[in-house]
Amino acid sequence: MHRLSRVPVITIAKVRGRARGGGNELALACDMTFASRENAIFGQFECGTGALPGAGGIQHLTRRLGRTRAMEAVAGADDFAADLAERYGWINRALPDAELDGFVERLAKRIDGFPPEGVQAAKRLINDLTPAEPAHIRSDAATFQALITLPETRERLDHLAHRGLQRAEEVERDLGKAVGEFRR
Repeated sequence: MHRLSRVPVITIAKVRGRARGGGNELALACDMTFASRENAIFGQFECGTGALPGAGGIQHLTRRLGRTRAMEAVAGADDFAADLAERYGWINRALPDAELDGFVERLAKRIDGFPPEGVQAAKRLINDLTPAEPAHIRSDAATFQALITLPETRERLDHLAHRGLQRAEEVERDLGKAVGEFRR
């Protein structure tokens, strides 16, 4: 995902559903993210299982949200509606669902109509100031790999899988709530 943020073209994520865990980290790796006000949900649920985001979530969210809001998002492991994600700086804009496609298409065509050298230079210089170092993301990934093998983490992940993680609508709809309800 780090390479995605470094490609010489502008990348835009359009989120109309749930972007949690790796899906959220993919959106964070893009240059811009726009979301459906009515339907988009963002989150990093991993701390609720005993792990942590391992593909850049901590790095990107801390840079975008600041320390305290990143702590809320990552350690709190809850879901964030598009309007709150926009207010926190997680995404560029939350738009009415009916306007999302048209807005993103107009923006992409506008950028595509500009001389590519200027757009590429702007992205390169902005990237010189903002993205995480690859070593930091690799460190997060190594920590994630270590945490995912811990017995309590496995127990929590197994519990969520048994409840239907990534299959059952009620678990996916309220994953932030589900990770907070685990009881031994």
